[in-house]
Amino acid sequence: MPDMSASASLVMTHLVPLAEVDQNKVTPGVLGFIVFAVMALAVWGLMKSMNRHMGKVDFAVDRDESAADAAGGTGKKGSGKAGGAPGTQQG
Repeated sequence: MPDMSASASLVMTHLVPLAEVDQNKVTPGVLGFIVFAVMALAVWGLMKSMNRHMGKVDFAVDRDESAADAAGGTGKKGSGKAGGAPGTQQG
């Protein structure tokens, strides 16, 4: 099996001249723009997905059920027993 450190050092010797930068002129370049654009697209997609999921939520149903439970009626999730939380025993 060939020595990987030798090939890695060979690659580094060829890439070092490409990595030299003028210390007075450092810019993010094309790679920085691509990373920023991908992150912006990801945030846009997440926001679109969140809006779609929040549109499916019906908040009025939750308020009506809790108002019926507070008034003594049984909502859709009610246990049918008079008083007490579901699963508790009355003595």
